[in-house]
Amino acid sequence: MATATRVPVATVDLGPAAALSCRECGTRFPLGPSFACLECFGPLEIAYDFGSYRAEELRRRIEAGPASIWRYAPLLPVPADVAGKPNLNPGWTPLVKADNLGRELGFSAQLHIKDDSGNPTHSFKDRVVACAIEAARAFNFTTLSCSSTGNLAGAVGAAAARAGFRSCVFIPHDLERGKVVMAGVYGGELVGIEGNYDDVNRFCSELIGDPAGAGWGFVNVNLRPYYGEGSKTLAYEICEQLGWRLPEQIVVPVASGSQLTKIDKGLQELIGLGLVEDRPYRIFGAQAEGCSPVSAAFKSGRDVIRPVKPDTIAKSLAIGNPADGPYVLDIARRTGGAVEDVTDAEVVAAIRLLARTEGIFAETAGGVTVGVLRKLVETGRLDPSKETVAINTGDGLKTLDAVADAGLTATIRPTLNSFRAAGLASV
Repeated sequence: MATATRVPVATVDLGPAAALSCRECGTRFPLGPSFACLECFGPLEIAYDFGSYRAEELRRRIEAGPASIWRYAPLLPVPADVAGKPNLNPGWTPLVKADNLGRELGFSAQLHIKDDSGNPTHSFKDRVVACAIEAARAFNFTTLSCSSTGNLAGAVGAAAARAGFRSCVFIPHDLERGKVVMAGVYGGELVGIEGNYDDVNRFCSELIGDPAGAGWGFVNVNLRPYYGEGSKTLAYEICEQLGWRLPEQIVVPVASGSQLTKIDKGLQELIGLGLVEDRPYRIFGAQAEGCSPVSAAFKSGRDVIRPVKPDTIAKSLAIGNPADGPYVLDIARRTGGAVEDVTDAEVVAAIRLLARTEGIFAETAGGVTVGVLRKLVETGRLDPSKETVAINTGDGLKTLDAVADAGLTATIRPTLNSFRAAGLASV
């Protein structure tokens, strides 16, 4: 294993970001468009120099910031003036007290839904793209790109349009129509690849090494260390919205696994900076049964993720070979959580349950999260007497096919007699 070393920092302004650090061997590299360690091929992530903030001073600074993820600029790989640049300003989404859902599931403690469907392109992907685009500016890229299961393509297209970048994004050819339209409306190139997400991702990795991809910033490949940091802001917001304290349990959907690992990283940073009191918390991962390689590894006690071919309606989570899967296992086991999966039928039932109880229309990924939440309570692995946060990552209007049989209760003539005959009257 290589010895961890410190290296000179690249001359770019990305705020407190100090270097790229290998998650496996600890070797450090200058800030740049890199995602794999040259020593051991482990994944790179951002290492920071947060300075000598006192906790109260930093807390006041955050609270005085804008109602977006940029209130946390001192903790992100972005320049200090990021809020004044042309971007979509995502974040600061509601933390909903889900009392009706909690009662139905048997909670005696508070259940919350962190509802990220209110972001500019209606998914949490706006957070990660907002951080990636600042790195793209710093490294003088001219084109923004990505491999995507749908939501990321839309987020990249919108952010590129606002910031004046060209965009060209790649998706599986058979995505939900709503996601295709939303990704294509922003005017960039939208390219369908014959195959699943893993095929798309392999193609993008090849394009990065080819002259045809010169000047391209792939937000979830060569800009992945910066991109991933946007997910930390979910952890920051949850804790701030709880009055600067850690939740006791969090349920997070798992696709690549990056969101879950970065939420854990964000919680650990808040603890280290003294912004929240250190206390135990448990993190649970949620997958669809038709693409559940991390859940399968967790249940069998394995540390290795065996790739699968996705077959689920939850296409935004359909990554058969998740890059951060092993780290999800580590976090679930370290915190006393779990990784669980639900069937497509349970996903649809959970979408309806959340809509009926809380008025939140989640996309299929949110249905996976709520379905797993329900299953974890029923099997006794998640404690309903402890404060819990479940994350809804996107808007149900993007995955209408999942609940296409919802519609009219009745069709009547415009008369009171017809209304009463339909059984709709209160008396």
